[in-house]
Amino acid sequence: MKASTVLVTLALLASGALPAQAATAGGDTRAEDTRVEGRLPSGAAYLMDIPAAWNGTVLLYSHGYAPVGWPNPAQNAPDATTRDALLDKGYALIGSSYATNGWAVTDAVPDQLATLDLFTRRFGTARRTLAWGTSYGGFVTTMLAERHADRFDGSLSLCGMLQGGIANWNNTLDPVFALKALLAPGQDIPLTGFTDPAQAQAAARALGAEVTAAQRSPAGRARTALAAALQHIPGYNDAAQPEPAPADRDTQQANQYAAIASLLQFPAFAWRQEAEQRAGGNPSWNTGVDYTAMLRRSPLYKEVTELYKSAGLPLGADLAALNRAPRISADRAAVRWMRATSVLTGRLTDPQLTLHTTGDALIPESAESAYRRAAAAAGSGRMLAQASVDAPGHCTFTPDETIAAVHTLEDRLATGRWSTDPRVLDARARAVGATTTEPRFVRHHPAAHPRPYDLAHPGDTRH
Repeated sequence: MKASTVLVTLALLASGALPAQAATAGGDTRAEDTRVEGRLPSGAAYLMDIPAAWNGTVLLYSHGYAPVGWPNPAQNAPDATTRDALLDKGYALIGSSYATNGWAVTDAVPDQLATLDLFTRRFGTARRTLAWGTSYGGFVTTMLAERHADRFDGSLSLCGMLQGGIANWNNTLDPVFALKALLAPGQDIPLTGFTDPAQAQAAARALGAEVTAAQRSPAGRARTALAAALQHIPGYNDAAQPEPAPADRDTQQANQYAAIASLLQFPAFAWRQEAEQRAGGNPSWNTGVDYTAMLRRSPLYKEVTELYKSAGLPLGADLAALNRAPRISADRAAVRWMRATSVLTGRLTDPQLTLHTTGDALIPESAESAYRRAAAAAGSGRMLAQASVDAPGHCTFTPDETIAAVHTLEDRLATGRWSTDPRVLDARARAVGATTTEPRFVRHHPAAHPRPYDLAHPGDTRH
């Protein structure tokens, strides 16, 4: 059964809360198969697909980050193939658009809960309710799992921003701080505290021009690799890139440069400015950070040392200059807002499975380590399982791999035990059969996050 077999488009009643009765599209559709669309009182759109032979499980999908000005339709699955395969297996799929774009966690969480309320009101209480989401939506999913555990039986975070808001913005600051300090030390390029989007865009262009120029020399390339290493940006992060050999530092650096260019274009400036506007100021800082120690802990340390040696550039001198550079302090009120709305506790009442690709540049896999740290400190370690897919890119799972993760979470709910051996996961993915791509699950241990911050560690709140 395809999601498009029946289309039921609903207008909201005068209250703006309840959908009207569903109507069935004509033709060869089956009246029992239902698609419901509408708007919540917040203005967020919602979408529900309910198969004729519903198996009693509803999956509440939280979508990824949608920048201000971009389209933001309601979504109830990561992609059409995954959606159709799950509907064919009897799962009901629901999700909302969130009322606003950008760093919208304060809209996303209530909008997702309201969508679940509407589903329950119309179709009854599900036998099992699972939260799942990708990228920023993986973070929203974990917020739902931690703060509204009574509404869910389990959760699945796919390529999720599991380091939470403060750790995300702190570590997004680190590479651009290094780029400015080493490539444009005398220039007035703001990295935080933007007055408006135009100022953020101008800063991005100015620093981007310096990085582009630096890429023409061995010394500049080594410095860009250093910046990438501070955020654990992998040397193979896009399937369109050449896959470098383990010791091919030049190709690794060229691939990282492409990711750095994207970082400057979007997250480090434009997306930061929008988050700062919501928080009422700058919620991140690097006061007290030892960048020498951070680099030495990075899984990319060897690459950086070899590129510096090849360039004839003293790494120690650059690290000393970086550590001497004037630091950036946070606005305390903005930190309080981010901590209250966007920082994870690690407290899980129900099982959560997380899945990440090894070659993710947008949300590097060390985000998984950050959440493992939080869950362990909160006493929830046995509720959490984590798995890896050996692939470049952000959220580049195949539908078979994604659905295998859903089945793995269900198996944990049924048996009380996690079965996340890569061979078991590969077998589950092959059994799905939505694609012909060979599954790529792998046993992998992500590096520790460069600057973790969660509510399970009281020391994190000191800065």
